[in-house]
Amino acid sequence: MFLRPFVRSPWRIRGVGAPSLQYTTRHKPAAFPTISACPSPTCVCSETPELPPGLPIDHNTPLNGKMAAYAEQVLICTGKDDWESRIEDENSGDNLAADIKELLGRGGTYSDPYHNVLVTNSSLPPSVPSRSEIINSSVYLLPSFKYVPFLPRVSFDSVQALAKGYILPKKLHAVHDSLSPIHRDRLLRKDEYKSLLFGVQDVKDILVLICGHGGRDARCGVFGPVLRDEFESVFKMQDIPVEKGAVDVQSLAAEEERLLSSDRIGTRTGRSARVGLISHIGGHKFAGNVILYLPPGLRMGDGTESPLAGCGIWYGRVEPKHVEGIVRETILAGTVIENLFRGGIRKGGEILRL
Repeated sequence: MFLRPFVRSPWRIRGVGAPSLQYTTRHKPAAFPTISACPSPTCVCSETPELPPGLPIDHNTPLNGKMAAYAEQVLICTGKDDWESRIEDENSGDNLAADIKELLGRGGTYSDPYHNVLVTNSSLPPSVPSRSEIINSSVYLLPSFKYVPFLPRVSFDSVQALAKGYILPKKLHAVHDSLSPIHRDRLLRKDEYKSLLFGVQDVKDILVLICGHGGRDARCGVFGPVLRDEFESVFKMQDIPVEKGAVDVQSLAAEEERLLSSDRIGTRTGRSARVGLISHIGGHKFAGNVILYLPPGLRMGDGTESPLAGCGIWYGRVEPKHVEGIVRETILAGTVIENLFRGGIRKGGEILRL
């Protein structure tokens, strides 16, 4: 079977917990291979963790389509493993998630129901600026596959630049044709804002994001750390380096040049991976919830470019016994596992389904 895209219908802007997608039946299938079920592991893996009483996993509801519809995911690097139930309440509301939602959330300055932005925290650490006394935030923009390392927490200007330079749409939905020119202009991306943010990089790493938001739901809080350890272990077995430190922007260009001429280019993907816990993405009852972002140009195990390069693939009901199969089939072979698949997104915002 193959994945196919669908035409996105209107949805309401939400940072987390957005409603499940309602798919149409239009469009020809896209050339993304699938397999029906995750293969059994060939190695010893961790046991599936026990859940608290009264919090079962839903094993009956079909997963296909149970994914929050979004145009961009803003992944905030907090360096923490868990957060308040509402991430915008962290640090008494003085945090980047709250700032972004003030601009892009419901009723915000740039609120657009046809351009949904998913705002999540992650355990990935932020980059450290040259002046270490400056409080700094860093974000990933996905599936744009951009990393914004420096968002100083001393001015709202950087948040405005992030929204206007990288998050807002380049083109508005046709329903906005009736708006005034000034209103339309306010909702559009402006390239000149990009120059206000230093060190923005293309994302080269494979990103494995696991909902571990125990402050919101105990199921994800239990599954998240176990799955993180399992992914890191399987990556090691597959000779895929796992990066754990903050992205060092100053030395990144030199590191990329070194990789091109080193033995690491001979690893099975030619890339490294980052594995992080993230806040609520909807579907606690489908824990463990995992999003794989596979960067553009990603190579499969045979050296050819993956058909899933530039895509985000959402999986649900993931247990430790599935991790080896996910790495081998989806990351190394470019194949989607049907019985775990919640949905997907391609760079450019096209939503994928089975």
